[in-house]
Amino acid sequence: MSQQAGLREVMARFATGITVLTAGGEHGHGMTANAFSSVSLDPPMVLCCVSRTARMHAAIVTAQSFAVSILAADQRELAGYFADWRRPSGMAQFESVAWTPAPRTGAPLLEGSLAWLECELSEAYEAGDHSIFLGVVLASSRASTQEALVFFDGGYYEFDKFTRATA
Repeated sequence: MSQQAGLREVMARFATGITVLTAGGEHGHGMTANAFSSVSLDPPMVLCCVSRTARMHAAIVTAQSFAVSILAADQRELAGYFADWRRPSGMAQFESVAWTPAPRTGAPLLEGSLAWLECELSEAYEAGDHSIFLGVVLASSRASTQEALVFFDGGYYEFDKFTRATA
C-alpha cells in the first residue's frame, strides 16, 4: 500500500465536522471541506486547507476572503452537492441553494447551517499539494439547532446527542 493510500485510510478513522467553504465575487465558488480548524481566539482566526488545483483555491485567492458554513445533520445533500465537480461553475452553482450574502465579503452563507464564519484572508502557506489558508474572522453566528453532520470512514453521519466521556 502506498503512503498516500495508507494516510487516506488512517485519516478516514478521524471523525470531522463538515463545512462548505464559499467565496463571493467574480469567481464565486463553494466546496465541501472537512480540513478546517480554529487557530486563535486573539485575534480570532481559522484555517482551511484547499488543493491548489481546486477551483476553490483560485476563488479564495481572488476574493481575498472566504466564508464557512458548518453543516447541520439535515444538510447531507448540500455536502454531496458541493463535493460534486459536475455542478455549475461560478455563482450559478448557488441558484438551487438557499443562501444569504455575508455582510462584509458577500460570500454565500448557506441557510440552515449550524454556524457561519466570515473571514478575510490573512496568510496562505504552501503545504504539499494544498494551501493552508488562514482567515481572520470578521463575523460569526450560530443557529439554535444542535444536530451536526459528521464525516467518518468515508460516509456522513448525524449527531444529535453527545455522550460525554468521563475521566
